[in-house]
Amino acid sequence: MYLTVDKGNTRMKWALFEGDRLVRTSEEGEGLPAAHAERAIVCATGALDLEALRLEADRVTVLTSRTRLPIGLDYGTPETLGPDRIAAACGAHRLCQGRGCVIVDAGTCITVDYLDGAGVYRGGAILPGFEMKFRALHTFTAKLPLLTTVDAAQEPVTGRSTQESMEAGVLTATRYAVEGFVAHYREYAPDTRVLLTGGDADWLWGEGRLRVSDCVWEPYLVMIGLNEILKENEKY
Repeated sequence: MYLTVDKGNTRMKWALFEGDRLVRTSEEGEGLPAAHAERAIVCATGALDLEALRLEADRVTVLTSRTRLPIGLDYGTPETLGPDRIAAACGAHRLCQGRGCVIVDAGTCITVDYLDGAGVYRGGAILPGFEMKFRALHTFTAKLPLLTTVDAAQEPVTGRSTQESMEAGVLTATRYAVEGFVAHYREYAPDTRVLLTGGDADWLWGEGRLRVSDCVWEPYLVMIGLNEILKENEKY
């Protein structure tokens, strides 16, 4: 059994795999599983207690750009590339089966990355996530309230109140940005698929808000990628 751990800026998630089969995932706020794993891998953008993780598995890998990967990295500064972006690209490589893929990870930040059909990660874009944008509007002004995506019952076309104007500025502009990046990548690779993941992906996916074709919501994309990396390193 393999244990995959994704330690982000705001929360930790984990999943257990038997081969390619996802057998168990963490619930909200749940600690590490009691089941002992043969191997474990972690991608950490936040602080992590490695000693606790070593109690859960016989061998622990901390994902970096130097880890043996099932994909290639065409990135100018691979040492600065977030491990979550690497893992998501490895998951996309597994799911897209030789097709180019745009990976939209809507978390604290939103990343829009491109993996080509040959399995080479070509880079992408980082933009502020929904909460970060709402918080910036509230923090750097005197009167604007603090909103979240939960406050938005629907995406306004034009704001007819201060709250709706903020929602239009944050939600609609972010959706347009993601759609624009997808269109840009498809100029070079029209057959490109879109994979959507991350904590705020449900908002983009809900009610057909993200208006792009051939798009799939895969909440466990990073976990799938981490499992693929462990499989790649089985003999090492």
